[in-house]
Amino acid sequence: MIAEQTHSWSPRHPTDLARTVGVLRRGPGDPTFHRGVDGAFWRTTRTASGAATVRYSQAAAGELRAQAWGEGAAEAVAEAPAVLGEDDDPSGFAPLIPLLDEAHRRFPGIRMLRTGRVIEALVPAILEQKVITLQAHDSWRFLLHRFGEPAPGPVPPGLTRPLRVAPTADVWRRIPSWEWHRAGVDPQRSRTIVIVARHASRLEEAAAMSPTDAAARLMLMPGVGVWTAAEVAQRAFGDPDALAVGDYHLSNYLGHALWGRDMTDDEMVEAMRPWAGQRQRVVRLLGAAGVAGKPKRGPRMPFVDHRAI
Repeated sequence: MIAEQTHSWSPRHPTDLARTVGVLRRGPGDPTFHRGVDGAFWRTTRTASGAATVRYSQAAAGELRAQAWGEGAAEAVAEAPAVLGEDDDPSGFAPLIPLLDEAHRRFPGIRMLRTGRVIEALVPAILEQKVITLQAHDSWRFLLHRFGEPAPGPVPPGLTRPLRVAPTADVWRRIPSWEWHRAGVDPQRSRTIVIVARHASRLEEAAAMSPTDAAARLMLMPGVGVWTAAEVAQRAFGDPDALAVGDYHLSNYLGHALWGRDMTDDEMVEAMRPWAGQRQRVVRLLGAAGVAGKPKRGPRMPFVDHRAI
């Protein structure tokens, strides 16, 4: 059995562990993610050396600690500072308006994390394309329990079974059509996942590219557009500017939160120009501050059970 690996460090910027790492969670009961009753966060990942389970915790003085188990444990703890936003530099962020200035002062510890894992972020993002988020999370849980593997190391306190490690690219591309159907995933999304899995090694290279080049590499894949590329950039690349253009709710959320009206995607992009380079940070700050967007009325995305088709 691979011995536990540990790494502790004092972050160079204030770091809110929960608000930083929480964006990796894919809904309630995510088999790859767990928050313990002690405030620690558990996550599974797959490094070049193999699978790993990582536990992130924070001392009262702000020191961060990563513990990891599995064949990929050494890599996982070495990468932990980047995962928790150590490379994020907020010094170039100018709030510009009182609402954002207050949010920035209230939540100085929100960091843009960087996992460096492209397929790990890309597959669940594809599952979330053009469906209700709850449906995508159901599909994610089904596929992880069906095709993932038990996570190495101890079972997190509060759980009765191990977390799951997401399938390898080779497993993703070999899942048969009837299993995608059972998971409630339509042929278009399943086909996109199979395609990206076939090109996994080239896509993983995007983690070392500039944001523009990384997005271009991702969008070479049929079925991967601006929205999906941004969802990956927010998690895998630590991009503080990754704005999910094309999101079903985002343009109206930002329109009402900042300007008090509905907006199209084009209007949103134009209105967000003053925060160019930091647009995702704006979204994260507004969310942390609980700023309300558009009132909950009007059309909603329809529920489509693809298993019944």
